[in-house]
Amino acid sequence: MEFVLAQALDVNLTISGIIALIAGILILIVPRLLNYIMAIDLIVVRLIQIFAL
Repeated sequence: MEFVLAQALDVNLTISGIIALIAGILILIVPRLLNYIMAIDLIVVRLIQIFAL
């Protein structure tokens, strides 16, 4: 049971990290999108955490 939980946690952290990296790059390229990128990022990360995707 612990192995499955640890494996799911690693996947969630990886997905969250990738999303954060993409969001950061987009903000650097197009600063006007900051509000939209942050909103989408927060929603996606929270959905990942809620549904343990």
